[in-house]
Amino acid sequence: MFLHQKIFAIVASILIMFIVVELVRRRRLREEYSWLWLLTGAVIILLVVWYDLLVFITHLIGAIAPTTTLFIFGLLFLMLISLHYSIQISKLSHQVKEMAQQLTLLKGQVEDRADS
Repeated sequence: MFLHQKIFAIVASILIMFIVVELVRRRRLREEYSWLWLLTGAVIILLVVWYDLLVFITHLIGAIAPTTTLFIFGLLFLMLISLHYSIQISKLSHQVKEMAQQLTLLKGQVEDRADS
């Protein structure tokens, strides 16, 4: 890995981590999601500093080049994030449906009391 690539990767990782901390501080990102992004930045820094680890993982999974390993893990990471958000959206949709049903029942009770 060339020096300018290492510098770019480290600066990008530190920038991501700074943005995540700032978003948490401004309450635009919940703490429960911040650890994932902070961990991602730390793993990128680890792989840049300890490049032999990336080469070892590349050989371990049978990939040809370290860039292929990064691409595979990046794709898996995005798929897992998408799956997690799909689960969260499903939960929220169910909660909204239940709240709408409860609101309708309460509204009916209020109207019945107002009529009597």
